Amino acid sequence: MKLKLITAAITLVLATSACSDVKTETNNQVSAESSQAKAKSLDQAQLNKLGETLDIKYRLVTNYPEGCPTSGVDGRCFTAQIDLTSAVDVDSKDWSIYFSQMRPVQSVSSDEFTITRVKGDLHKIVPTAKFKGLKKDITKTIEFKGELWQLSETDAMPNYYLVSGELEPVLIKSTRVSLDSETGMELRPYAVSFTDEETQYKRSDTDEVKWATPEILFLANQGIDFQPELVTNTIIPTPLKVNVSSTDRPVSLKDGIKLELHDVKRQAIDAAVARLSRIGVEESSSGLAISFLPLKVKSTPGSYLLDIAKNEITISAADDAGFSYGLSSLTSLLDSNDLAVNTMRVEDSPRYDFRGMHIDVSRNFHSKQLVLDMLDQMAAYKLNKLHLHMADDEGWRLEIDGLPELTDVGSKRCHDLSETRCLLPQLGSGPFANVKVNGYYSKADYIEILKYAGARQIQVIPSMDMPGHSRAAIKSMEARYRKLAASGDLKGADEYRLIDPKDTTVYSSIQYYDDNTLNVCMESTFHFVDKVIDEIAKLHEQAGQPLSVYHIGADETAGAWLDSPICKAFLADNKQGVITSDEFGAYFVERVSNILHEKGIEPAGWSDGMSHTRPENMPKSSQTNIWDVISHNGFRRAHQQANLGWDAVLGMPEMLYFDFPYEADPKEHGYYWASRNTNERKLYGFMPDNLPANAEQWTDIQGNPFEADDTEKRDKAGKLVSGPMKEGMSFSGLQGQIWSETLRSDAVVEYMTFPRLLILAEKAWHKASWEVPYQYKGASYNQTSGYFTQDMRNEQARQWAVIANTLGQKELAKLDKAGIEYRVPTVGAHIHEGQLFTNLIYPGLTVEYRVNGGEWLIYHSPVAVDGRVDVRAVAADGKRKGRSLIVR
Repeated sequence: MKLKLITAAITLVLATSACSDVKTETNNQVSAESSQAKAKSLDQAQLNKLGETLDIKYRLVTNYPEGCPTSGVDGRCFTAQIDLTSAVDVDSKDWSIYFSQMRPVQSVSSDEFTITRVKGDLHKIVPTAKFKGLKKDITKTIEFKGELWQLSETDAMPNYYLVSGELEPVLIKSTRVSLDSETGMELRPYAVSFTDEETQYKRSDTDEVKWATPEILFLANQGIDFQPELVTNTIIPTPLKVNVSSTDRPVSLKDGIKLELHDVKRQAIDAAVARLSRIGVEESSSGLAISFLPLKVKSTPGSYLLDIAKNEITISAADDAGFSYGLSSLTSLLDSNDLAVNTMRVEDSPRYDFRGMHIDVSRNFHSKQLVLDMLDQMAAYKLNKLHLHMADDEGWRLEIDGLPELTDVGSKRCHDLSETRCLLPQLGSGPFANVKVNGYYSKADYIEILKYAGARQIQVIPSMDMPGHSRAAIKSMEARYRKLAASGDLKGADEYRLIDPKDTTVYSSIQYYDDNTLNVCMESTFHFVDKVIDEIAKLHEQAGQPLSVYHIGADETAGAWLDSPICKAFLADNKQGVITSDEFGAYFVERVSNILHEKGIEPAGWSDGMSHTRPENMPKSSQTNIWDVISHNGFRRAHQQANLGWDAVLGMPEMLYFDFPYEADPKEHGYYWASRNTNERKLYGFMPDNLPANAEQWTDIQGNPFEADDTEKRDKAGKLVSGPMKEGMSFSGLQGQIWSETLRSDAVVEYMTFPRLLILAEKAWHKASWEVPYQYKGASYNQTSGYFTQDMRNEQARQWAVIANTLGQKELAKLDKAGIEYRVPTVGAHIHEGQLFTNLIYPGLTVEYRVNGGEWLIYHSPVAVDGRVDVRAVAADGKRKGRSLIVR
């Protein structure tokens, strides 16, 4: 995720970067480790032994240390401690510990150690001249202050490692992640559990977010009861119209189906037929006939009619997607236990044309198989766009013909401070290149992904972030430059160079990089961009899915380029109409967008970067991905960019960033800068066509009510600054986002994505009757404004009960059969007069409890308990377990 913090946080980063208590190591300090005078040195065996036995513990002390403000953002800090407990005596000072620290260290309260920030989140602990040695079984505690706050145990990144001179680096065993045998989720044994809500789980004195204890969850889940009768005729996503004609004699598919294709191509529906097979409906010559017929009325892409009669099923559609979706709906109707369905007629059409999912494989690499599995589930629930984010600061993940350095260097992180073999370790990747968070897709891999997507009516939108978030590309092209320059080929060396070597600009990105932005004044930069686009386009052509949308990111780093001699010369004399350095970012996005347009490709970018452009210089057909936070007036930018006629795709973080926690619990995975509890019910309540109206039902990041003023705003000169959306304008669709800074494995990605993806599909495909209509004349919304009436709220609750029961009783079982490791929810629980009561966000799963650490027992109804009580849920197939919570 482009760690999207609020503007004040950006100011804080820049303001604190020069803090005198923290030393910043740059590349010209690479030789410092070997040149320092040391009393003693470690040999490789001793370093190995220390890595094997050194016990490290990371502990958040408080988000309210003395000397820091308690309100707002500016100046906020936290105190944490790192404990070092050695199993052997160590007298040498000739070693250091490298580790990832998400929030930069401001100051260290230790005479024996310093902590230095190397680059990005990579930090280094070094013994000082006053270091007294590590004594066996004696703990040394390093206390420090860091920027902002820490609200999650998963903020403590893994894979600390030891370095000593020229010895091979050694991973510290105690800082590895492990896997919970029951949940399959990562555990961080080195991270000390939070115990105090007030000091460890509040980010300011106005923070009202409540830790999601069993009692809090129990209250939140009230009113959603186990109701099997709601599930019988349900489809996710909800169709436009369903007319059930009989329920007395359901149609059974246990004997299979016989496909009568007529003019429909078999490959268009193969994937949908495979999903039916996975739940037990096989093809058979004696099975129930399914006929595929052309739809005789004009329809939007993906529309279909599903007619289920006693002796035949008919699916009518005008395109491949419609036929596939018709089969998907049939699969959704079926309970995998009885494989029966009532006779009915389903008439269906999508709400939005763009129904997307974004996966970041750049920060931490994720396997091709994960992408293929994701495509399968996207198709099953009628999503049709995969935004594949393959290049960012921390990794370049796609083989590009003619530029091997992009993957030879840019696809892996390891301990090489010169960055000639790999990028610096980040995000807890550790010192070695041969780990799963490193990697890339070969050209053949990518073509396979494209073909797999095409067979499921899904368009792949590649994304290589530029001009900011481009460190992997920059370092790779510098490796190329050095190699060719050394061979005497200076022209070739400069061909794709991305930086001005004489640029002395000092800047900091939101991820604390000072070297991650392409130089937009160099023609070689645009030559590189053009080369990458052309090579990706060739892969799309080979796969039979022509490249029609390309996402350039459009991110930039404020303050970059100012002291670049090349940029100064460009500013003094250019034919591009660039007058001031403030226009550099817009110039890059506009120029690349028009390069794409000339190739017949629609440009796409994130809304902040797109907002810097001059619309008159942009192609009329442009896509913008809106990531702005509603409670911070993000709806205004969404309206502005929709009013330009651009394809505005909503990805509002507080409900569409799936790398955020499901519940407000420090043990949940994910970042949390826009939301600390984005569960399926909150996502279901999203009203995308009326963004400001969500202020009537939501709170901000700190759990406080907010107002969304969607009336016209003008400056002193009378110029319109912001205002409502124009009549006739609308959003193009929705996109869920997975960013992978904290998501290190495929299993964790699936945990964070599912079952939220199903509710994303629900919102993208179906417009609920309870949503507040948009007020084109403008309106102001808050929790008392009354546009979201009580009748609407009641209807929302009623319809959520249907969705919730469908998830718990029918759909999760299908995810199990597909091998998807979705999140099993945490259990709401309450003890009243000695009896245990429980509930779930979606009822239907088995709940278990245990008393005083005894055997797990199945919960059927309120039961008498005495002593410590734990509760957990079980996956629909009865195998995986959810995370257990202590009730008391």
